[in-house]
Amino acid sequence: MVALTDQGTQLRALNRLTLQTSNIGEDTTTIRCLDWDRDRFDIEFGLRNGTTYNSFIIEGAKTALIDTSHGKFKQLYLDCLGSLIDVSTLDYLVVSHTEPDHSGLVKDILKLAPNVTIVGSKVAIQFLENMVHQPFNSLIVKSGSRLDLGKGHELQFISAPNLHWPDTIFTYDQKTSILYTCDVFGMHYCDDHIYDEEPDLLQADFKYYYDCLMGPNARSVLAALKRIDKLDIHTIATGHGPLLKHHITQWINDYGKWSKEQAKTDNLVVIFYDENYGYGEEIARKIAQGLQKTEVNIDLIDLSTTDPHETRQLVYEAKGLVLGMPSQGDDHAQIIVNTILAVAHPKQAIGLFESGGGEDEPIYPLRNKFQEIGVTEGFPPILVKTAPTPQDCSVKEICLLRQAGGAGDAGGAEGENGTSSLNWSVSSLTEQYWPTPSTKKMAEEAGTDLGQWIMRDRSIKTLKEIDSGLERALGRISNGLYLITANKGEIAGSMLASWVIQASLEPLGIAIAVSKDRAIESLLHPGDRFVLNVLEEGNAQGIMKHFLKRFSPGADRFAGIKTYPAKNGSQILANALAYLECQVISRTDCGDHWMIYSTVQTGRVSKVEGLTAVHHRKVGTHY
Repeated sequence: MVALTDQGTQLRALNRLTLQTSNIGEDTTTIRCLDWDRDRFDIEFGLRNGTTYNSFIIEGAKTALIDTSHGKFKQLYLDCLGSLIDVSTLDYLVVSHTEPDHSGLVKDILKLAPNVTIVGSKVAIQFLENMVHQPFNSLIVKSGSRLDLGKGHELQFISAPNLHWPDTIFTYDQKTSILYTCDVFGMHYCDDHIYDEEPDLLQADFKYYYDCLMGPNARSVLAALKRIDKLDIHTIATGHGPLLKHHITQWINDYGKWSKEQAKTDNLVVIFYDENYGYGEEIARKIAQGLQKTEVNIDLIDLSTTDPHETRQLVYEAKGLVLGMPSQGDDHAQIIVNTILAVAHPKQAIGLFESGGGEDEPIYPLRNKFQEIGVTEGFPPILVKTAPTPQDCSVKEICLLRQAGGAGDAGGAEGENGTSSLNWSVSSLTEQYWPTPSTKKMAEEAGTDLGQWIMRDRSIKTLKEIDSGLERALGRISNGLYLITANKGEIAGSMLASWVIQASLEPLGIAIAVSKDRAIESLLHPGDRFVLNVLEEGNAQGIMKHFLKRFSPGADRFAGIKTYPAKNGSQILANALAYLECQVISRTDCGDHWMIYSTVQTGRVSKVEGLTAVHHRKVGTHY
């Protein structure tokens, strides 16, 4: 057991893992897990002073636990928690975000408190469902949501997406004026002080942490600072390092100053969506994922919380706009949409998508208004189908629905067409299948298309700056011509490739360089399978012409091309000289490309005497 006092008593283990507890406010206790010797945090940066993982208990009429700890502290943490509260009666577990160093013990808490309600953002709850693989009670919160624990402890939640994960929320306790921020305002610094008593000693680690984790999302930092600006904050309870109490103004001002210096408006794309309407957030994040491949700067803005002034400034600065359709009955969202229309101009590009909430603002009349302004369409409107009826579903979908608990008794009454009449929930099927994987993939490709339009000027400038020596020398490296095909479920992708080499003999392996802005990149992660089709000399022009053309997001790339399925589910070109069925083993970051190493499972040659088509480039700086 760990001996505990209000001032904090530590039990030092052989591997230098210790616990420290202290009362930090009325009915409020922190459990700090001190990792004295950790010298690296993931792969992001080295640590000079170890780190801590901070967790918090608030005991009102109901009890809430804010965040857990790293898995390495499992027994120490659970023993300590059990000495402070009866874990089996825990009412709420607030998950600030789902990064494992803060949520690593969620599953263990669920075993001890099966009736606990997990509180988090919509994205966090979705992530947790895939992490714990068991049902649990949940409460989805957003900016403005409140949770009354009793005894004056009313928790207010503030969305802070992209700091440092997409699902981050802050929690503010009205009674104690403590703001719980998880990673934000933290630092990897381990010592015996609970609070920021020696700011001069902390400053370097505070800045280093900001630069590594928060700086890349400086615009999101500024948005979060604006949301907490009016709060009366007595303590910032961070997830790492000492809690901030004595120099709060200094720390907040530092974040604001550094973020203003780093916030980039060049090549900015602003994505507007309604966090709690339909599938707006899910689709918005897929578009953002596609945009990230092109190195543009991105702001995700919730229509329900932004104000017209902020919107006006963002639209004015942006080169690209993305707008998810809000509900027709949302007056505030309509004001924001009208503000966007009033500021948008012809030098921008825009993409629109349906949110699929059932009462979306009609997309095509709004599209016409942007076209009248002269705004370029960055991608065609993304449409989200309405919820399917039982008659629309395949047998496979219904079987999957049954497995997920969405369908009723399989032995129902027989319908007129001879099939069983199922007692099932349309909402369950909607949750399982809409938006479909192909819609999500379309959204990602749409984001990439928009980003490439935004960055077109830089690409043209790069081509004009070709050096006649080095670049032309690189161009003399000849390569074969290949078509990569990959299928994952209902999603299919393809890419003409020339940077392909055999990489190993035992096991048989190949390596392929894939540009980070290629749509197929998301289908080539470790464990994924694909086919490498070898194009034949003298018989490759038709395939090249077809696959070099620009496809709209979600388009069928194989329309009009003769193919047949490989054993791994991907497509084999009927007129390929040879093919290899492969499985991705690893990916290496090579700047603007991924180097993808894969093992080869099987292959065949169609013409023993055939020769591989060869690609000769004039320069080595572009395809």
